[in-house]
Amino acid sequence: QVQLVESGGDLVQPGGSLRLSCVASGSFVGLKDMGWYRQAPESQRELVATISTGGLTNYRDSVKGRFTISRDNTKNAVYLQMDSLRSEDTAVYYCNMRLVTLGGSGDYWGKGTLVTVSS
Repeated sequence: QVQLVESGGDLVQPGGSLRLSCVASGSFVGLKDMGWYRQAPESQRELVATISTGGLTNYRDSVKGRFTISRDNTKNAVYLQMDSLRSEDTAVYYCNMRLVTLGGSGDYWGKGTLVTVSS
């Protein structure tokens, strides 16, 4: 089985910073694209940022210049550095990884970590 575990969510004041981490464990043989999504109360889950196997990144417009996604394949991990946080960034953040298992490739999700931006 494969498990993704996020960490780093917290209560932070507007303008502050947080770093989210997500580590994969279990039975897989390869890592492909990774990403972060978020879901605010009474809203749909939305893409925040993605990073390809080659390190190409993609961000939603509202976080460009404030958030940075990175990965460490040696640790089976993906990170999201969030700076200049705003109240509208408040959400549960989920990591997503496309992993290669003996049965093929598949998308896996963590259970989420809560980020609250409030004074």
